Amino acid sequence: MDRDSGPRVPEQRAPAQSGVSELRFSVLGPVRAWRCGESLPSGSPQQRALLAALLLRDGRTATASELIDAIWGEDPPSQALAAVRTYASRLRKVLSVNALVSESGGYAIRVRRDALDLAVAQELAAEAEKSRAAGDRGQARLLINKSLGLWDGEPLANVPGPYAENHRARLEEWRLQLLETRLDLDLEVGSHAEAVSELTALTAAHPLRERLRELLMLALYRSGRQAEALAVYADTRRLLAEELGVDPRPELARLQQRILQADAELARPSEEPAPAPQVTRPAQLPATVPDFTGRASFVRELGGQLATAEGSVMAVSALAGIGGVGKTTLAVHVAHEARPHFPDGQLYVDLQGAGNRATEPETVLGAFLRALGTPDSAIPETLDERAALYRSTLDGRRILVLLDNARDAAQIRPLLPGTAGCAALVTSRVRMVDLAGAHLVDIDVMSPEEALQLFTRIVGEERVTSERKDALDVVAACGFLPLAIRIAASRLAARRTWTVSVLAAKLADERRRLDELQAGDLAVKATFELGYGQLESAQARAFRLLGLADGPDISLAAAAAMLDLPVQETEDLLEALVDTSLLESAAPGRYRYHDLVRLYARACAERDEQPSQETEFALSRLLDFYLATTAKVYASERPGDRLVAHLEPTGHAGLEFTDRQDAQDWFYAEAHCLLACARQAAGGAERLRPAVDLLWAAQDLAESGANSKVYEAVAFAALEAARAVGDTRTEGRARTSVTNVHLVAGRYEEADEEAKQAAVLARGAQDPAPVYWSDNDRGIIAFIQGRNEEAEAHLGRAREGSRADGNLPGEASALCNLSRIHVAMGRTAQGIALAEQGIAMYDRIGHPLRLANARYALGVALTQAGRHTEALDQLAEALDRFEANRQRLWEGTTHFRIAQAHLSARRAARAAQHAEQALAIGCIGGDRIRANVLVTLGKALDSLGQTDRARACWREALLLHEQSGAPEAEEVRELLTPLSGAA
Repeated sequence: MDRDSGPRVPEQRAPAQSGVSELRFSVLGPVRAWRCGESLPSGSPQQRALLAALLLRDGRTATASELIDAIWGEDPPSQALAAVRTYASRLRKVLSVNALVSESGGYAIRVRRDALDLAVAQELAAEAEKSRAAGDRGQARLLINKSLGLWDGEPLANVPGPYAENHRARLEEWRLQLLETRLDLDLEVGSHAEAVSELTALTAAHPLRERLRELLMLALYRSGRQAEALAVYADTRRLLAEELGVDPRPELARLQQRILQADAELARPSEEPAPAPQVTRPAQLPATVPDFTGRASFVRELGGQLATAEGSVMAVSALAGIGGVGKTTLAVHVAHEARPHFPDGQLYVDLQGAGNRATEPETVLGAFLRALGTPDSAIPETLDERAALYRSTLDGRRILVLLDNARDAAQIRPLLPGTAGCAALVTSRVRMVDLAGAHLVDIDVMSPEEALQLFTRIVGEERVTSERKDALDVVAACGFLPLAIRIAASRLAARRTWTVSVLAAKLADERRRLDELQAGDLAVKATFELGYGQLESAQARAFRLLGLADGPDISLAAAAAMLDLPVQETEDLLEALVDTSLLESAAPGRYRYHDLVRLYARACAERDEQPSQETEFALSRLLDFYLATTAKVYASERPGDRLVAHLEPTGHAGLEFTDRQDAQDWFYAEAHCLLACARQAAGGAERLRPAVDLLWAAQDLAESGANSKVYEAVAFAALEAARAVGDTRTEGRARTSVTNVHLVAGRYEEADEEAKQAAVLARGAQDPAPVYWSDNDRGIIAFIQGRNEEAEAHLGRAREGSRADGNLPGEASALCNLSRIHVAMGRTAQGIALAEQGIAMYDRIGHPLRLANARYALGVALTQAGRHTEALDQLAEALDRFEANRQRLWEGTTHFRIAQAHLSARRAARAAQHAEQALAIGCIGGDRIRANVLVTLGKALDSLGQTDRARACWREALLLHEQSGAPEAEEVRELLTPLSGAA
């Protein structure tokens, strides 16, 4: 909202006189007034002082003498009373006669309380306090942020008089208290890394405010920066002694001691106590398992539903999930705990719905009626008559019915009680979406903690404690599926000579895992076979083929490509698999397998797929889809870039996107899946070329931060595969991707060697693009390592190679990199000119992503030239573009350059703030650049008088530089030496 449209306060309804309800006022900034969003003139400074004095009295009357004291203090002018009356008259004309009233020789402003931004801020802060007291910290943070958002600079800005001055100080103090509360909440919810930057800036602005120092120490400690946290205390103690001659307050001293002792309780807020377990009682239900574990949230949810049946309408809860997930165990356990609510009895039946011969409802009703005391002679023959008698028999009773292993909603409808006070629990592999009024509950696998607890209860504490890591491997191999864990644990418990590591080794072989997970009449494979056997032919094919893909999940579009079917037909098949619990709906339009179900699907594909080559065809179609679509994303991000023209041709056209944002959303949503596809394809020679090209087109993932490590692992695997098959063109391209990986990580020697070999291989294969890519990369590396003449030569060749290939973005990139070399060699003006040429070229071809890199290069050059304002403008623009393009590591690197520019301009507090953000996000260049950021942060902190913390930063930077052998280590030693000598 535009600042001139009025203060940002919520609309509320309240009675008001005509013309008053549309008025809005602000004092948390300049004193201003609006009517219906239109700014009203507030007059001279003294007139604004009168308006402020009346607004801050919350509708109470102020006498003329009080207003004179408020505006002029002890030295009013001779005509002060007349002036007050004049100001009041003018304001009344502007506001309305109903808003500013005269009474008892004074004046008052009578408007709705929510018309003043201060009143709204106070109300929001009060609501935040209530939410925090109730334990809703997220809502409390939201409300405090809304309250802080009402501030618009200095409160009562440019308003004269002692009254305004006193209230200005009070409001500023209150704002700081709100900030401290909000930051305290940030730490309570685990946002300590993000809070460090803000706290660093606040402590620089308010160096004597000990609460801020305390929060900064805690945020640093929770971020793993213990040395800096202790350095903050040392800086604070010295500052307080020098400025005030006092010691830090006891709370700060106690915090220092807890940090020194590495108090584990400081690392996280205290957890809420676990709910007290409910007492279970036996009934006509199957016995609950003695080692029932976890599922606390489900027990509470279902128990709450069953409790509502007493004295209300019938409650029906339907549990759904894959075979072996523990639906029956959970339902029986919950039914036992709910028995006090159903004193008239509990009924149970296994409906055999997962098999080929489900139990008929007539048979079940006959058994239920007998259990309820109905003689055989009184039980009718037909389903409808039995259902009617069943409901009549239940009338007035409180009975729980557990319908286990149901086939579908049609099977259980006749079995549901029809009266208040009764309830039904249903378990099924099918989601009962067509069961009217049912409370649907999807049961997922156990958490790792719950899974380990169940395994330990069966195997024994002593055996698991000594091999905890192997036990975690076992439950992970079981996919945290309760049935699989129970089988594995039972096998181990029955074999006293086995260790946990022996079992873990057996389950590590994926091809044998399902065979290992059987004990007696329990078998995971048999459980899955029941569901698979009920699938139609097309559903079974989809189940088998989609299980071949290695990604964590699969999108509807990717599944359609893999199955070679239209999207709508594919969605129908996948939703049918979801309904049978053989597939999970991870999110709208996304699907995933449980790990063991995936292994079973692959076994089915190997056994049943005809012709057998169809499995390879399906994986090839998936790779084609990812390559074609990623190429379109690349082209939308880099208009004019020739890389897409050099990629392997595909049989799939790829998705179409409405705009760049849509393309980016797809790319980052599919990152893990497309990288998994590339890695899987790199395992065979047939799909290696498109797999390597997919990595090349997806290079932004290497620089994104979130996906960098996964991209690196896949790039190395692809390179090894290319070397093994002897495909020089593919190896050259793979080395190009590996070069980028090393560059991002700051491993410059390795990057240079990979780029050199990539160029040799590409020339031999007559593959031009990797050649000039190699020259560009080697130019960057040579520049970083101080070999400027060599860098200039490489980048010159990169520029010529790009031009020869018609690759304008490649040429612009070389220009921007050359600009930095010119700056480093003292040719600053030429460097700035080259960066500007690169920007112009990117602008001309509409290249939004690399335009950010160009502005980054120009910002660095302008910083070197001492043109800090222009540099910061360019870097801010680059930062916005990197954020928009989700280049997380480039965001961090740009924050680092902004910090350097602020430091050069002697704005140490701003420099420290941006350096902290660079550390929190991470940077291109790995530990070497992190060390440079720490040096910059240390210099900023040193300028702010925080020398102990500065030294802590420099010591960490020195360690990183010494580990990498970087020449910058000498500069850091020089920074530390004078201080060491002084000590």
